[in-house]
Amino acid sequence: MTMKILFICSANVSRSRTAEELFMNKEELEVKSAGTRWTARKKVSEEMINWADKIFVMEQHHKDYIIKKKPEAEKKIIVLDIPDIYGRNDPLLIEALLDKLEKHLPVAHEIKAKNITKQDQ
Repeated sequence: MTMKILFICSANVSRSRTAEELFMNKEELEVKSAGTRWTARKKVSEEMINWADKIFVMEQHHKDYIIKKKPEAEKKIIVLDIPDIYGRNDPLLIEALLDKLEKHLPVAHEIKAKNITKQDQ
């Protein structure tokens, strides 16, 4: 069974898009990303919230935003505590995402191992 994952940050430019791209080709996952700002590249909608089995948000205020929009979604939201200090695909952002997601998504361990192998070559 495919798990539906939604990654949320503020603008859907760096953090959530990087996370989506990391996991998008994994057979066991369907992934989307969005942002909470009205200027976000792709703004999170109630439809996206309903679609997701798990929602990974980068900061607490993203969780607060979703709960305000859809209170019953609280049980499927996980806060990663990744601050908005990285650019898209920044190696440090990728490392932080994989470290935080490893305990929630087993496939993160596999991606992390491949990234380490690439760096060693």
